[in-house]
Amino acid sequence: MVVLSGSRFSAALAAAAALVLMAPTVAEAGAVGSTPVRTFEYSVGGMAMKVPTGCMFTHIIRGGGRKITYQNAGVDCGFAAALGSGFCNWRIDFTYANTNNRTYRTSRGRTHPECKIDPMRNNSPQTLPRYGKACAHLYVNGVRRVSQCHHITK
Repeated sequence: MVVLSGSRFSAALAAAAALVLMAPTVAEAGAVGSTPVRTFEYSVGGMAMKVPTGCMFTHIIRGGGRKITYQNAGVDCGFAAALGSGFCNWRIDFTYANTNNRTYRTSRGRTHPECKIDPMRNNSPQTLPRYGKACAHLYVNGVRRVSQCHHITK
């Protein structure tokens, strides 16, 4: 068993306190939200496509204050929906709006011509000029099908 003398204990306690006080404090926050993708039909090259129930659109955001360090959105399907042909001609956009719900920035994703059951997109880290909300939107064949938002506050 190690026993520290009074002066050694005081020195160790002072050093630990100094490290805690000198360590930078970064407020980290994050949010994860999912929205069900409603059943819909669309046409690709004259072929009827149907997205059944069982898919969720999830939007993840990490950071602190107005700084976003990580952002991702994508679709996860379960049960029979996972066996379908998926989403064709899809893209995911990220939008940013102020506290008055006025969109001031859009990061438009690339349209993917292939069909995919689990479309996903990451967005680059950034610092927003205003508080408000960050949203992710899934478009299929040029039509917005589902959105998921998070409020960015102090």
